[in-house]
Amino acid sequence: MKSIFSKYIVTFGIVLFMCILTVTLVVTSLVYDYVRDSKLNDTHTAAENTSQVIEVFLNNNKNIDGLSDAFCSDYELGTLVGFLAMSSQVEIYVADAEGDLIYTSVADHSVFTLPETVISSMSKNDSGEISGFSLSSLDGFLSGIKLNSFSGDTVAGEKFYVIASTDKIGTEVFSARLVSSTITVALWMFLAAMISLYIVTKKSTNQLAEISKAAKNYAQGNFGHKVVVEGQDEIAELALAINDMSQSLARMDEDRNSFIGNVSHDLRTPMTTISGFIDGILDGTIPPEKHSYYLGIVSQEVRRLSRLVSTLLELSRMESGKTLKKQNFNLSEKARTVLLSLESKINSKNLSILFDTGDDDVFVHADPDSIHQVIYNLMDNAIKFTPVSGEVAISVGVIRVGKKEQKALFSIRNTGEGIPSEELPHVFERFYKTDRSRGLDKSGTGLGLYIARTSIRNHGEDITVDSVVNEYTEFRFTLPYIEKTPGR
Repeated sequence: MKSIFSKYIVTFGIVLFMCILTVTLVVTSLVYDYVRDSKLNDTHTAAENTSQVIEVFLNNNKNIDGLSDAFCSDYELGTLVGFLAMSSQVEIYVADAEGDLIYTSVADHSVFTLPETVISSMSKNDSGEISGFSLSSLDGFLSGIKLNSFSGDTVAGEKFYVIASTDKIGTEVFSARLVSSTITVALWMFLAAMISLYIVTKKSTNQLAEISKAAKNYAQGNFGHKVVVEGQDEIAELALAINDMSQSLARMDEDRNSFIGNVSHDLRTPMTTISGFIDGILDGTIPPEKHSYYLGIVSQEVRRLSRLVSTLLELSRMESGKTLKKQNFNLSEKARTVLLSLESKINSKNLSILFDTGDDDVFVHADPDSIHQVIYNLMDNAIKFTPVSGEVAISVGVIRVGKKEQKALFSIRNTGEGIPSEELPHVFERFYKTDRSRGLDKSGTGLGLYIARTSIRNHGEDITVDSVVNEYTEFRFTLPYIEKTPGR
């Protein structure tokens, strides 16, 4: 029994069967005991009432010589006892002290003398159910008895026995019908429950099988397989999550292939250039007077390779979860330092720089090296994608979050083509490049913004982007703010 479907069916089937069986037995037993007790109570009540009727009758008829004469006379004692038996739906037997039957409400009966076991039992108990008495002794009647002693002027000290009985067969028939009906209903309930369980479980396990099939396809690199989502339960949510995961995996696979292509191109181009110029110098193709010029080009290409390797190493460090070395430092000064390092690029494009840090410098508690890399990536991108004579605005300030908390805010905004709205959700993804044609970004690998977002999130903060096509692009991130400057 390997499948979860068969396990569910068998387990719930057994539990459901045991529950229904238990309820059936308990209900049947309770109802049977109630009916039996009710009938026994009726027989005892009828025996008590019959005894009282006989006593009253004899007290009111002093000329009766004995109990036998009372039932054999023209008086209506027999009629009264018969009416009482009919109204109580019981059968009444009256016997003398020796156990000989004096009266019975049963027209056709085979009992004329009470068995010794009955007399003995009644002698030990004033009233009650006959103990140790075989029911077959009174034609199959379930008997209740009343032992009484009448003391009157006419029949002083005369003993008589009154037995009120009810049909045991009726009780057994009722009980049999009750058991049969209860079992029938229970079986139908069991069948309905099992069918419902089968349908629900089969539907759930089919979806799980689809999810398992999809997972196997993803393991083989087939991310196009989709799971059909049915309903709105937890399994449906799991199916939606699986589909979302397949989209993410497909996008990551596409990014990986793109990254490999970009890195291969970025590695192959400078290496080919370096190799060609070095070979030209060695074999004399390049004259000695031009060696310095071409060695300068080789130096630029080497630095380009170095930047690429550094970026890959930084990416590896960020994804490995390396612990940040946080300390208090001047964020405003850090931004100024990075901006000065990019002065040559700014001047080459004749850009206008607006740098605003307010009246006081802003201090934060963060990893200085990591934040340096973030600011450098954002400034380098802003300069790269700002047209000649464009404008770059940098701001470092403090914002209030909630009623008491404050955070440091860094923002950089540049004029230019901007980023289309459909690409904004993807700019922080690994290997993603908005400039697919590589017209402006010839040296980038699509990792700078991914590294920036990872670093900021490792600090417990967030970075956002806003852009309007052909107007501007603005990046903003926050850091933990400290009010006092660190001691120096």
